[in-house]
Order: sequence, then C-alpha cells, then structure tokens
Amino acid sequence: ALISGSAQGMGAATARRFIAEGARVVVSDVEDALGEALADSLGSQACYQHLDVTDTEQVDSAFATVEEHLGPVEVLVANAGITRDGLVLRMSDTDFTDVVDTNLTGVFNMTHPAWGGMRDRKFGRVINISSINGQKGQAGQANYSASKAGDLGFTKALAQEGARAGITVNAICPGYIGTEMVRAIDEKVLNERIIPQIPVGRLGEPEEIARCVVFLASDDAGFITGSTISANGGQFFV
Repeated sequence: ALISGSAQGMGAATARRFIAEGARVVVSDVEDALGEALADSLGSQACYQHLDVTDTEQVDSAFATVEEHLGPVEVLVANAGITRDGLVLRMSDTDFTDVVDTNLTGVFNMTHPAWGGMRDRKFGRVINISSINGQKGQAGQANYSASKAGDLGFTKALAQEGARAGITVNAICPGYIGTEMVRAIDEKVLNERIIPQIPVGRLGEPEEIARCVVFLASDDAGFITGSTISANGGQFFV
C-alpha cells in the first residue's frame, strides 16, 4: 500500500492500520523528518518515500523506485491535501491553483503510474480521501471544496474504467477529524461553532478514517466501487 500525505494525521493512522493488518506500506510525503520517523517506527514492513504529488516526474520516479525494491503498488491511498482558505473576493490565482494542483490534479498524478500495472494484474484498490466540504461546500474554501468535489467525480469515472479489470475505486469524505490541521483552528470557533454542528458531539479520530480505508482495500469490499463513505458523525446536509 502506498499512502500519499501520510507523515501525520489520517495518513499516518492509515499507515499504522495497514501495518497491523500485515501489509507492506510506503509512507510518502514532503515532510521528510516526520515521514522518516513514522516509517522507522513501523518496522521493516514500512519505508519512506519523499513525494510531491504535484510533480509528475517525481511521482513517476517514486513509483519506479517503489516497484523495483518492494514490488507493485496494489493499494493506492490518495490522501495528500492542502488548504489556502479565503473568500473568493480576496483569493489569489495562486491560492486557487495550488490547492487544485495538490488536491485534485495530485490524485490523477498518483493514479496514473499505478493504473497500468493494476489493469495488467487484474487487481487494484484506489481510495481517494475527499471531504465533507466537497459534498456541501464551505464559505472561505471555494478552492478546497472544488478540488474535493472534483475528487468525487474522478472516483466515479475511474471506477467505471477499472470495474472489469478487477480494480475498485472509492472515496471517503471525512467530516471534522481531530488532525493537526483541524486542531489548529481557533479553540473558540472549534468548540462553539464546529463541534455543535456534529450530531455525535465530538471530532472524529484519524483511526476511524483509517478503518474505513482498510475496509475498502479488503476482499470484503470487492463489490463496492464508485462509492463514497461519508464519515462525519452524522453531519448531514441538503
């Protein structure tokens, strides 16, 4: 399993869960110190690979290195993502394109070098991490919401291309999860505006998303493709 953006947060929790299930794991990120430390802590079944999902040459090279030393990537988890929040009125071109390049184009860049091998082997699992805000939108996150909504469209289209080749492609839309990114939100905003909107009354845990990912990668999920798991504590919307 290769997991992008897995040096911390949901990606790191997913890496730990895959290791617990007996998989070999490639931790990939641009945060080298954190990524290397995580891979070392996971033991001999894990390794670290520096990977900027917006750099296609780097992505292709990374996949070639991984396949040479560890074998083919059978499970791909596209988790890397960034935010550059702001109202559209004041959002720069760079703030928009950087987010789309990482969160949406980055998913394509990660999938492309893995796809041919999955088709040849007649097996593959692709799990894309979208967001509740890709489903409902969010003021101040037009760039992020657009990119995450795009991930869902990409997932559904790719699922149709892979269905007869034994490849499943699914998405997970986490709600507010207790990652470093979310816990950096102003405490008053978090406690007075965000958590009260979550029916279960708490943030999700990264490990709860990791369990969803590992399920979608399993044989038990072989008939599930083109689907979206909404893991948001009941935070539903029209």
